[in-house]
Amino acid sequence: MTRTSATTGAQPPSTVNPPPGWRPALTLLVLLGPLSIAILRTLLPYGTGDSPAAVVAKVAADPVAEAAVLWLSLLAGFTLVPGMIAVGLQAARRSRVLGTAALVVSVAGFSGLPAVVAVDLVAQSGMRASVPADVTARLLRQLLDEPTVAVPTLVFVAGHVAGVVLLGIALWRGGILPGWAGLVVSISQPLHLVFATIAPSPLLDGCAWLLTAAGLAFASARASSGHGRPATA
Repeated sequence: MTRTSATTGAQPPSTVNPPPGWRPALTLLVLLGPLSIAILRTLLPYGTGDSPAAVVAKVAADPVAEAAVLWLSLLAGFTLVPGMIAVGLQAARRSRVLGTAALVVSVAGFSGLPAVVAVDLVAQSGMRASVPADVTARLLRQLLDEPTVAVPTLVFVAGHVAGVVLLGIALWRGGILPGWAGLVVSISQPLHLVFATIAPSPLLDGCAWLLTAAGLAFASARASSGHGRPATA
């Protein structure tokens, strides 16, 4: 009788975790998005606070790095949102309120990435088309002032930082990550914000994104293999 009750109350593993053959692919998906951004932020030829004229000049001075940035942005565009959904769903199963909030905020934030990449596309296209630098800079200024670019850019900035902070807490609360690993995930994006804007350092910025990549991939691997406490509110 006791065995029957325990069996009845347990969820079949297939309803909670992906099939074993899919687990490495899922972890790789979660890893690729933030890892591509980590490399991108290290290679980016201009700074977050640079003026449009400075962006145009620096892109023209290093077209190889800018081409790599665009390809890495493409990879991130295909992997970041699916990766956040994958790890966010695992967090929401273990910590319903925090995990769901983290899932919604992070997915909304990372969905704004194409608006951010538009700056690189215009700068690189202007350079390749031999458009005068001052004209390309004016186009960039207009692009940045366009509400349909400015709004998703703001959502990206706020959402991806807040979402990853919440995700780290939810993964820890759900028992998927130990406390130290949850802390690493949670502080990684505030560190990115510091090294991208307050104390600019491409290398340290890239390292902050590496923390995000490693922490989320670790969480995905642990969640897929069944780690974690029962669901909580």
